[in-house]
Amino acid sequence: MKKITFTAFAHQSIVHLEDEGRYSTAHLYKNALRSYSDYLTKPVVLFSDISRERLRGYQRKLTDQGRLPNTISTYMRMLRSIFNQGTDLDYAPYVNRLFHDVYTGIDSSHKKALQREELQTLLYKDPGTDTLRDAQNGARLIYQLCGIPFVDLTHINRSDICGDTLIYHRMKTGTKVSVKLLKSAIDTMKYFTDKTPLISGEKGKYLFNILRSEHSFRSSEGYTEYQSVLRHFNQSLCSLGKTLGLKENISSYTLRHSWATTAKYTGAPIEMISESLGHKSIKTTQIYLAGFNASDLARVNRKACKYAEM
Repeated sequence: MKKITFTAFAHQSIVHLEDEGRYSTAHLYKNALRSYSDYLTKPVVLFSDISRERLRGYQRKLTDQGRLPNTISTYMRMLRSIFNQGTDLDYAPYVNRLFHDVYTGIDSSHKKALQREELQTLLYKDPGTDTLRDAQNGARLIYQLCGIPFVDLTHINRSDICGDTLIYHRMKTGTKVSVKLLKSAIDTMKYFTDKTPLISGEKGKYLFNILRSEHSFRSSEGYTEYQSVLRHFNQSLCSLGKTLGLKENISSYTLRHSWATTAKYTGAPIEMISESLGHKSIKTTQIYLAGFNASDLARVNRKACKYAEM
């Protein structure tokens, strides 16, 4: 058995992820390691510190702190990933079902999608100021482009638009996505391309130069700047929602989930929703979709029963 601490091996993994430009995953590794180290009250975590009993205690602490199930799951999955990599390299012994007793799933009850009335208010009710209108049009464009991720929106190249179709590759997965541009989306895009300083105009490479940077998203500088811009955009969306009287906190992911759920409610097959979102797996799409409420299910049951009645 090779000798290295869990902490040291985690740092090696983080550096490797950053070298590959996977800064988001590296950030999750850092947060999970820091959280578990705080739980143990020791700066250096050993592989032997990752045990069923301690993991259960860690989960109880996170729950007592009010952490959401999906946050707990993220931390656990990051720790599991690091531990499994260490096991593969003979830094730690294999432990069957080590993480079996802690939560590593997805809490689908934590809905992010907006209802129809809330969407109409968010996307179309005048918020009263130009700053909030900028945020509103950004939200509207995300929704009109089939819930496009914010990072992909900021990297749309002028050459990605061929006639009335937007063709782009997901920054996260490389998956190719094609979106036929509706007139409403073209009108919203014109709102941005007519504006400066948000838009790069003829000088920039990107159609929506929201990042305002020559740094690659895959570089440390580009990722840091992108995170700053994303936080600013999400803060603007929250301000927009509050101004319009919405109770929910709004983010770019709210719009993505809302588009997916609306498509589901209007009868789109999950395969089509998955392709529009650029997901590699339908399982990922199912996580995005909010469940139907009791009245909707009752309506379906009423129709089914009536269909069978004599």
